[in-house]
Amino acid sequence: MLSKRAEALKPSPTLAINAKEKALKAQGLDIAGFGAGEPDFDTPEHIKQAAINAINENFTRYTPASGIDPLKDAVIEKFKRDNGIYYKRDEIIISCGGKHALFNLFEALFQEGDEVLIPVPYWVSYPPMVELTGATPVLVDTQEKEDYQITGSKLKRYINKKTKGIILNYPSNPAGSVYYRENLEEIGKLAVENDLYIISDEIYEKLVYDDYKHVSIASMDASFKDRTIICHGVSKTYAMTGWRIGYAAGPAHIIKAMANIQSQSTSNPTSIAQMAAIAALNGPQDSIPMMVNEFKKRRDFLVSKLTSIEGVTCYNPKGAFYVFPNFNSFIGRRYKDKVIDSSATLTEILLEDFHTAVVPGVEFGKEGYIRLSFATSMDVIKKGVERIKQAVSEFR
Repeated sequence: MLSKRAEALKPSPTLAINAKEKALKAQGLDIAGFGAGEPDFDTPEHIKQAAINAINENFTRYTPASGIDPLKDAVIEKFKRDNGIYYKRDEIIISCGGKHALFNLFEALFQEGDEVLIPVPYWVSYPPMVELTGATPVLVDTQEKEDYQITGSKLKRYINKKTKGIILNYPSNPAGSVYYRENLEEIGKLAVENDLYIISDEIYEKLVYDDYKHVSIASMDASFKDRTIICHGVSKTYAMTGWRIGYAAGPAHIIKAMANIQSQSTSNPTSIAQMAAIAALNGPQDSIPMMVNEFKKRRDFLVSKLTSIEGVTCYNPKGAFYVFPNFNSFIGRRYKDKVIDSSATLTEILLEDFHTAVVPGVEFGKEGYIRLSFATSMDVIKKGVERIKQAVSEFR
């Protein structure tokens, strides 16, 4: 018999959609896939070469569980260079991907009786990972018309004696929204006043558009930094999703607790991938603007096409590589013998009848929305958006 924890846990819906898309493609179907949250670019050559060199030099054995010092130093330099934040080695941990850093962090911080504030829409894994610790996710809704902002006044209504922390994700998955500086200031002050931890997921930091400049909440005030743990990684910025290297920075006692958990579970991240990550962080950064420019072209095209569909609205993302269009006007309509009663049903129709893979908004806490990743080719985007337009025209 399985544990109650295991029985209650659902698989990641984004990974499930991706798997279904690949299975249908294997059957020979032409699927326009918008599900995957990973850059469609190749890992830069100098990064791949660093991994090859590591293999040839037999750097293939165990490393310290929390990562090697040269990579921690590269992370320290990254925060100094990009964010104006200064950390020491004992304030850095290297993990097996950004999700792993978050998981270890939640295990280190939260337990039964705690409440954790999560703005909606949220990345699909935040609530399940909080629940795995025994803590309770408390969902704080935000609105498209307000740029998905959390304000201090809104947050105050949810804070009580059980509140232990708040999760921030900016730029966000799924909406691509960011936090205005004044709102980060309010959130930071509330965290200080109420002794809350700030979990700041900034993995899309470099993928921003329209001259937006990312500001980390930890860089704004020493008192904010003292209670902030930044979770990050190389996967999105350097097209290194399969390399599985994430990292976190924060107070030394929290990082130590995360390292202890990691040492008793996964042990060290892959030695070869750690060497590749050093090359990513310390080496040429010219691949980033190239990716950003291409993503911006795709974003502009996709938002334009989606908002041209009558009944659809779509927030114009300031970062990441997702759009999160609102299809609520179609909920309650019919397609053939099906009632479109949810974003999940809409997603099923798009995949099964129109061979277009998207993720239902309900998985991100927003019913009536769908998420599309534009980390795919322009050909796929053009084909997929035309299929969506065709589908909508057949709804009654």
